[in-house]
Amino acid sequence: MAKRTPSAQELHRRAVATYVAAGGEESVQRVITAVQGLTKKLDQWYARQLTDLDVSSGEWAVVTSLAKAGEALTPSQLAELTNVAPSSMTHRLDKLAERGLVERAADPDNRTRILVSLTEAGWGLFSQAIRDSDVVESDVLQDLGDDERAELARLLEVVIARLDDIDA
Repeated sequence: MAKRTPSAQELHRRAVATYVAAGGEESVQRVITAVQGLTKKLDQWYARQLTDLDVSSGEWAVVTSLAKAGEALTPSQLAELTNVAPSSMTHRLDKLAERGLVERAADPDNRTRILVSLTEAGWGLFSQAIRDSDVVESDVLQDLGDDERAELARLLEVVIARLDDIDA
């Protein structure tokens, strides 16, 4: 007889029980394990989405960094934001430029510096990916009402604000 794959909820329950048995505080483990499980499942979906879009995770990091910045950035800034060596960033930018997703231009205030920005096609790719992701993310949250979503978001934002204070 084939073994059935445990549900996400069952895996979560087992993990929490294991961590609590090892001395973890149950309410902490319930929250952290849930966040980790959610992140893992969404990351799997995002990886498939990037494959469908023919974009590597490193290239996507560049696209999202530029979109979130809302302005042109230098290759060095992009390398720092995406945690890669400048030589790796040059390769990523070459590939993205070949596809017409980014463009490089001399900085008008400092002609020795290059600025990178998203092209219209780059913004189109970003927008499409966000719209596609929103469908899946909405499905994940479908059992929560608007007030519950707002409260969950508020609570997670409190936790996120605390991250800068933790020396991990």
